[in-house]
Amino acid sequence: MIMIKEATEITQIEREFSSLEAEDRVRLIVERYRDQLVLSTSFGVQSAVLLHMATRVWPNVPVIFIDTGYLFPETYHFADALEQRLNLNLHVYQPEMTAGRQEALYGKRWEMGKEALEQYNLMNKVEPMNRALQDLGASVWMSGLRRSQSSTREALPMAHLQNKTIKFYPIIDWTDRDIYEYLTRFDLPYHPLWEKGYVSVGDWHSTSPLGAGMQAEETRFSGLKRECGLHEASGQVDYQI
Repeated sequence: MIMIKEATEITQIEREFSSLEAEDRVRLIVERYRDQLVLSTSFGVQSAVLLHMATRVWPNVPVIFIDTGYLFPETYHFADALEQRLNLNLHVYQPEMTAGRQEALYGKRWEMGKEALEQYNLMNKVEPMNRALQDLGASVWMSGLRRSQSSTREALPMAHLQNKTIKFYPIIDWTDRDIYEYLTRFDLPYHPLWEKGYVSVGDWHSTSPLGAGMQAEETRFSGLKRECGLHEASGQVDYQI
């Protein structure tokens, strides 16, 4: 349950956010929550924006990257290049069970329907992220979600509580044009698969390029769902997220 103090604090920050530029939102978050704060990245299509913005404000901000073991080769190369260019304080977390063992025991759960897919996401994405937050002593999480990315995000506030963790989205109201202009201004790259028609990039087995007549959110998980679980309530009572 959200405590009154927490709800009031989040509401107040949302009011302040609405009148600030994205860089100033990041600065406000860092000033208030530095000791509890982490930034997450998927090294997705437009991830360079918030990584660059946040490290300009706080060069040593802890950055969490969940490596499922099923990422595209291009993602690993992109991650390595940005880590070196931005000198990221990168913390890589992986599932407790290897991909090979999971497939041997459970099969290819991304091919078995929504329920099996959600169990896959819980094991490969949500649990590692929860463990990362606990290891780093973080209760505040900054992410690059944007409302224009999908129908599941179009009503997101700029700040909210996910279980026990306060989440902030400094570029929540940015358009694709805003992203393009920022990347161009600072000579930052899109993910390499952008040029091959990918508008969102996750695991290789659950991501497809944007085809004719498709919505962007249909390029993930064969259209069964858009979210991988990280930005949804986990339903695990002992989790922070």
